[in-house]
Amino acid sequence: MTYFNDFEISDSIKKAIKDMGFEEPSPIQAKAIPVILEGGDVIGQAQTGTGKTAAFGIPVVDKVTNEKYVQALILTPTRELAIQVSGELQKLSVHKRIRTLPIYGGQSIGHQIKALRQGVQVVIGTPGRILDHLRRKTLKLDSVHTIVLDEADEMLDMGFIDDIEHILREVKGVRQTLLFSATMPPAIKKLSRKYMTTPKMVTINKGEVTAPLINQIYFKVLERNKIDSLCRIIDSEEIDLGILFCRTKKGVAELTEALQARGYLADGLHGDLTQSQRDSVMKKFRDSSIEFLIATDVAARGIDVDNVTHVINYDIPQDPESYVHRIGRTGRAGRQGLALTLVTPREMKHLRSIEHEIKMSIPSQDVPTIEEVVEKQHDSWKKRVTDTIEARGKEFDLFSPLVKEILEVHSPEDVVSALLKMNFSTETPNEEAGYNFGETGGAKGMIRFFINVGRNVNLTPKILSEEVAELVGIPSKAVGRIDIFENFTFIEVPEEVAPFVYEALRYSRINGARVNLEPAKPRPKRERRTPTRS
Repeated sequence: MTYFNDFEISDSIKKAIKDMGFEEPSPIQAKAIPVILEGGDVIGQAQTGTGKTAAFGIPVVDKVTNEKYVQALILTPTRELAIQVSGELQKLSVHKRIRTLPIYGGQSIGHQIKALRQGVQVVIGTPGRILDHLRRKTLKLDSVHTIVLDEADEMLDMGFIDDIEHILREVKGVRQTLLFSATMPPAIKKLSRKYMTTPKMVTINKGEVTAPLINQIYFKVLERNKIDSLCRIIDSEEIDLGILFCRTKKGVAELTEALQARGYLADGLHGDLTQSQRDSVMKKFRDSSIEFLIATDVAARGIDVDNVTHVINYDIPQDPESYVHRIGRTGRAGRQGLALTLVTPREMKHLRSIEHEIKMSIPSQDVPTIEEVVEKQHDSWKKRVTDTIEARGKEFDLFSPLVKEILEVHSPEDVVSALLKMNFSTETPNEEAGYNFGETGGAKGMIRFFINVGRNVNLTPKILSEEVAELVGIPSKAVGRIDIFENFTFIEVPEEVAPFVYEALRYSRINGARVNLEPAKPRPKRERRTPTRS
């Protein structure tokens, strides 16, 4: 086992690390710090949340002296990340007389120029604003000995590649270049070949990224009941701060509105917000004025809040890298984190591909029942009611006539129960809890479905039962009778999984053929065609 005291760094840095409460380095720190300390160029492949800031920050701060000129430059994709990296480096350099400065767009350039003139050793900034200072000649890079490209793939995605190359050309003489990136697309490899000298590669595998402080769970949910399922899940969890991820800006706006309407302290973050709106939302999240931050992957870039207890994938991420990136936002600073993913039946295959890539099976849990949620909320509701009674206030008198009127007709127990139910219920009156398939002609406890393809697409009972088993997460032997005809098929599945089968196979593909699935009509007394039976 490696400890920070094992590294060849100054005592002042070791003391700062101890002050921050860290003893044992994360996998990327254990691998990268000794290599960076050797002085050569290094490429580190690691996601957000793995401790990569300290992985390059410790050697950078150790190397920098208190001479009043810029010695290290760190490029980041967003202003938030620039601020966070600067904050981390300030903590690491607390026992050294050096100054770090984040510079980014949206902040007074005059203030930045003044700070640079006073003398700064480490500059952390976004490529656009760094270039602005270079053009104004308010930032000089002629004495820089270390350049860090943090989240290089994100900077590439945001169109900063030309700016980065321009900046790298401005740094003359011998320099150490450190590049950190979650993924290694061809453009990043090309950049490294062009501007780095025989770099050493440091990588950590997916398992090291997601373990050991992040517990992962997925919930099978129906598309039509997704918000109700989410509310039951978060009501049954003890969440201090949670980040909820949606796939689109529209999804963020809709989920934010839905949760706010249900009384949750939530706000959304997406690409259409102005910088001041974004800052306002982040301030509310950091000071816990809101419990839930709802964001897209793009909007969440650079978010680094230590006390996030839960990451919830309301929409499953597009790829395994995004999944690892998202869940890494919890379980920070030695705390336990929990990553929850809502998976609709049509997304089960996607979940399996994520499991395959991260080389681990994510356990599933059932969505909590209303009874389980009520039991979980018992003490907190009791406290809220008691606190409200004790606080009283003038508003209590406003309700007195209505209270007397209701109590003349109903018992106090019924009134309190009704109010609690109104406060708790997340279902709208018109929302059905599930599907009613009616009489389908299936065996007892089974629902029978009609599928519009059969032997004409080489469908076999084995192929169909395995497809259902994978999509719904049940053993293939739990699938009931299968009758395959030339151009159509009947399949029976247990009642409790029928809604998942319906959503999973409806408008999907089997054996490459587009299929449609509908509840079957009751079976006629005699079916004359000859089927293939399972």
